[in-house]
Amino acid sequence: MSQTLSKILNAYPEEDFLIAEGFSDAVVGVCLDSARLIYSVSMCIDVLTYVDNMTFEDAVEFFEHSVRTAYEGEKAPIWANTEF
Repeated sequence: MSQTLSKILNAYPEEDFLIAEGFSDAVVGVCLDSARLIYSVSMCIDVLTYVDNMTFEDAVEFFEHSVRTAYEGEKAPIWANTEF
């Protein structure tokens, strides 16, 4: 579990956050209005390339088609573009 995610979970123990499996290192913040975790898209791509050994192109395609578009309900993660 990443240090950021651990801090969030410890700071808000009463919240029931939906955690995207395998992407805890990509958590960059939290939206308390909706109790949703915020993930960095570029950090998610990094996880897929470095941890799961995907090519950059395969990681982007997998993320866009299988992760970002997965419906998770009201607690769905927020996917933030952190690089411009």
